[in-house]
Amino acid sequence: MNTFGRILVIGRRGQVGWELRRTLAPLGELFAFDHPDIDLTQPESLRSLVRDIQPTLVVNAAAYTAVDKAEDEIELCRLINAQSPRVLAEEAARLGAGMIHYSTDYVYDGSGDRRWVETDEPNPLSVYGRTKLEGDLAILATGVRHLIFRLQWVWGTRGANFVKTMLKLSREREELKIIDDQVGAPTFSRHIAEATALAAARWQNQNGIYHLANSGETSWHGFAQAIFEEDPRKSEQILTSCLPIPTSAYPTKAKRPLNSRLDQSKLLSDFGIRLPDWRSALKDSFEE
Repeated sequence: MNTFGRILVIGRRGQVGWELRRTLAPLGELFAFDHPDIDLTQPESLRSLVRDIQPTLVVNAAAYTAVDKAEDEIELCRLINAQSPRVLAEEAARLGAGMIHYSTDYVYDGSGDRRWVETDEPNPLSVYGRTKLEGDLAILATGVRHLIFRLQWVWGTRGANFVKTMLKLSREREELKIIDDQVGAPTFSRHIAEATALAAARWQNQNGIYHLANSGETSWHGFAQAIFEEDPRKSEQILTSCLPIPTSAYPTKAKRPLNSRLDQSKLLSDFGIRLPDWRSALKDSFEE
């Protein structure tokens, strides 16, 4: 098993970052930061942080993820999603350290119905997707030893996410309308963190982009239905109807990919990692 002297985690309070603080702790001495201790809107300020800590592994779990708001805050989104990862990668490369970074299914345009593979040509539909792709490419350009994990539909037991929103709405409304023509795999932040730690421990000569998500697939409507069914406090729900609707019936500023199916055979082949089915992950999260 690989061990690292010092591990720098950026984004300690996010859904994934919070879990990483537990899963990465056995692998090295952890240094985790978030706003206001660091300012990702000032990417150059990150250089002194990396140089002071001298990590052998940099893990960037921070991102601008307000997808619709990003359409109006393009430069802010770019600073956080593209420029900050570039600076971190440059500094990691200078130290000879490795870098783990999280990307997104939004780098693809969601066309067709087959599973996306890592070698497919990206074609993001939104500012969020474009800036995340810019971050991926910036990391690659530095030559740093890297693992870039493209995630999708992330939820966790902390922070704002789809699961918490659906639980709240099921107690406030009798009817909901949920999109049914966007397909992907809801992914538990704890499983992302556990897979990250396992990949880091097994990291040898691998280098590149990997898809990382829970197994299986569903729509947002299917995910919502599962949440309502698995809710351990189902008796508190007043919801009586959850209707499927197409994306066209719920216009948003940013376009979402309809097909977010991610092929994960590369992750299994290179690291021996396969995440559990999303439905079982949801059940596990409710049993805690």
